[in-house]
Amino acid sequence: MQATDPVLFDLIIIAVSIASGCFGAMLGLGGGVILIPVLVSVLGVDVKSAIAASLVAVVTTSGAAALIRGRDSMSNYRVGVTLEVAAGLGAIAGAVLATLAPGDVLTMLFGVSLLATGALSWRVVDDTERVLPQTWWGRVLQLDGVEETKEGLKVYHVQKVPVGLGVMTIAGLLSGMLGIGSGAYKVLAMDTCMRIPFRVSTITSNFMIGITAASGVMVYLRDGMVDPTIAGPVLIGIVPGAMFGSWLVPKIHVSTLKKIFLVVIVLVGLQMMLKGGRELFK
Repeated sequence: MQATDPVLFDLIIIAVSIASGCFGAMLGLGGGVILIPVLVSVLGVDVKSAIAASLVAVVTTSGAAALIRGRDSMSNYRVGVTLEVAAGLGAIAGAVLATLAPGDVLTMLFGVSLLATGALSWRVVDDTERVLPQTWWGRVLQLDGVEETKEGLKVYHVQKVPVGLGVMTIAGLLSGMLGIGSGAYKVLAMDTCMRIPFRVSTITSNFMIGITAASGVMVYLRDGMVDPTIAGPVLIGIVPGAMFGSWLVPKIHVSTLKKIFLVVIVLVGLQMMLKGGRELFK
């Protein structure tokens, strides 16, 4: 399609990017979850070019979200910056590995990552009242924060910071290697491991995603793997798509949409695994 009709090819990428940005903003899973499988499986784009374009899009959409929610009192910026040290290093390592790994391996790993993302997004969130003691890490790094609840302000104490840093390194590795925002893994590190309130975790992860992606995309730029003919149309579509998705969030019942979406990414994940496996072992 790209060779025979480049205009139609660009228009399809823009349309797919709008949908990817919209669903990603509504569900907090990142646009690359939809974008990369369509680029690779439907449009025949090289998987490494698709990953690089997705990372560029993640940086852009995260920056746009930061402009909108930059003053959100729910974000714990000290936690975010601390964890980004690990996530950024992981993203650089993941991007380096991606430039060296065969495309078939990346395609199969992307499918596995989609299935894991679906499992993490399906998990039940623990919103019960938790009174936890202050830890040495939280006190020294001043990571503890305040959550706004219906009953008023509630102080929370950050737990198991080293464990959170470890999970965040894995999240960065996956982000740099596969071109995804890995928001589900970031929320897992903060909510489940570090016992930060779920709403604080999700909002904090929004601005972290762009920093992680920027760390990884530098490697792709250095190696000349960011194809402007792919990244350009993606950027044109994904930003307004993400803005529209953010506008839709309070207006629709997201839980039903999330269930449908999770079924889709499980099916796409299996398809990507089979595609990569067939090409790798043929």
